[in-house]
Amino acid sequence: MILSLGIIVLFAAVANCAEPPAASCAEPNAAPAPKKPEIIQWVETETGKWMVHDMNRPVPPVITPGEASCYGKVGSAPSDAIVLFDGNDLSKWESAKKPGQPAPWNMGTGYFETVKDAGYIRSKQKFGSCQLHIEFATPEKVVGSSQGRGNSGIFLMDMYEVQVLDSYNNRTYADGQCGALYGRNVPLVNPSRKPGEWQTYDIIFHRPTFKDGKVDRRVRFTVILNGVLVQDNVELQGGTGWIGPYAMSDYSPHGDKGSLSLQDHGNPVKFRNIWVRELKD
Repeated sequence: MILSLGIIVLFAAVANCAEPPAASCAEPNAAPAPKKPEIIQWVETETGKWMVHDMNRPVPPVITPGEASCYGKVGSAPSDAIVLFDGNDLSKWESAKKPGQPAPWNMGTGYFETVKDAGYIRSKQKFGSCQLHIEFATPEKVVGSSQGRGNSGIFLMDMYEVQVLDSYNNRTYADGQCGALYGRNVPLVNPSRKPGEWQTYDIIFHRPTFKDGKVDRRVRFTVILNGVLVQDNVELQGGTGWIGPYAMSDYSPHGDKGSLSLQDHGNPVKFRNIWVRELKD
């Protein structure tokens, strides 16, 4: 009897010395266990909702890329581009002074050239957002300085200018040199080639939109000059039109598409290999 009672007391003592339940030992303000990150498996696109890496998701169209120009050889356009000048004629251009009349600039072997006082020329076809490729050469014989040396311009939608100028060792105002969005944005660097050498612009242009007579979405430009980025997805704060010295133009409402225009600024400038790829807004 006494032995049994001793065993019961011993078990009771052991039970009292056991560790308390885990919950009672937890810190009173302990942070909850971190949640596992959500695994995203689906994406919403213009073509529907697709699982990541879904083999049934529509693939982009196949095109044939063009060839880059090199010394003595003019390049070619991608297969889905609209060719505005292939070196043969100016049939896709017209006079801006006299709409409907032939472009009054001179044809050369594989290029055309500005004619002083003949006025701008513009593409018959109109474009909105687009990718533009165009090559130009300022005169080999240097005449003039600053804005009077190899001056022309490329106007998207007839009004947003990317400057063309002989900017090789030619001091001028920064927002008017080659690679500038005229009167607005200075190029990041000056990669201009020597006078007389062919130079290349590749321009990504996203058109503006307007609502109630005011700009609703501004123009965006990415510009590559001679293979070098000079305007990096720049939002144009206003117009690039000339309204007088030290003055900037503003946005003015216009349609969804406009011509590509090239400027007669009184200096002989050559152009070749011009093509456009239309882009979605």
